[in-house]
Amino acid sequence: MKDFKELKVWQRSHQITLKIYKITASFPKEELYGLVSQMRRSSSSIPTNIAEGCGRGSDADFARFLQIAMGSASELEYQLLLSVDLGFINQETYQAINPELIETKRMLNSFLQKLRSQN
Repeated sequence: MKDFKELKVWQRSHQITLKIYKITASFPKEELYGLVSQMRRSSSSIPTNIAEGCGRGSDADFARFLQIAMGSASELEYQLLLSVDLGFINQETYQAINPELIETKRMLNSFLQKLRSQN
């Protein structure tokens, strides 16, 4: 069993989740159960699935949870784009967080490749 808190990809995704919670706090109140809820859920799903995968018994199980985390990261990537287009966040905020998300996806992909090559 690995300690997920020691993984750089978990640390990065946790920081992104904290930022998403702050960013979405300023969204219109009518989006609380819409886009705000979706963004918070997809962002927190990334580190949650990494943590759950660490608690699994095999690399194959861990890889499956990393795949789910990758899907959540892609979902968040689109939701950020939508937020810009709807005017809920400005280009500056988007430019600050999107590269972090892209790097997290790269890290997840690299981790997945490493796990798969070990099997």
